[in-house]
Amino acid sequence: MTARAYRQIARANALSETRRRIVLAFWDYSQTRWFDDITLEEVATRAGVTVRTVIRQFGGKQGLVAAIPTYLSSEETSSGPATAADIDLALDEILRLHEERGDATLRALAQELRHPVLSAGLATDRTAHMATVAKTFSPWLSRFAPHERQAVLDALIIATDVYAWKRLRRDMGRTLGETRAVVRAMVKSILENTPQASAA
Repeated sequence: MTARAYRQIARANALSETRRRIVLAFWDYSQTRWFDDITLEEVATRAGVTVRTVIRQFGGKQGLVAAIPTYLSSEETSSGPATAADIDLALDEILRLHEERGDATLRALAQELRHPVLSAGLATDRTAHMATVAKTFSPWLSRFAPHERQAVLDALIIATDVYAWKRLRRDMGRTLGETRAVVRAMVKSILENTPQASAA
């Protein structure tokens, strides 16, 4: 490798790292604040760059919002949803994700109309939740006839949705344990509505 090629690679790596720091600095602020309340000066200071650099790389706040999904996905190391051995393990994983990212997701949903650039990332989140539910509950879903399976899956997706978590944890002030118990009761009721259970 020539010295020039090495310098070009080093510059590209440095630029990539700078962009990553800027986006994650903005994301950190967005966990507790509305996008409109976050200033580029704050983002630049946290990322260790100038405001001019932020603008040059992303054009402004809308560019930062649009870049969030890409940089968040690069930070996540999870191998994806796994099939659960029992209902409790399935719920533990789903509720863990809500506890970690539920508030940020709800804040993004509340700003979607004002910042349409959020829509793509939120659509990805919705698809990921549906895939997680389908995978983790697949042993139970397989007991249903094909024409029933989708309706059961839809019910499970709603019962474990971030809005159900919000209603219990934030609106009603329930503890995580109490929330888990309510969601578990709903999930069990859905899964027990099988032809076998009805016949019994």
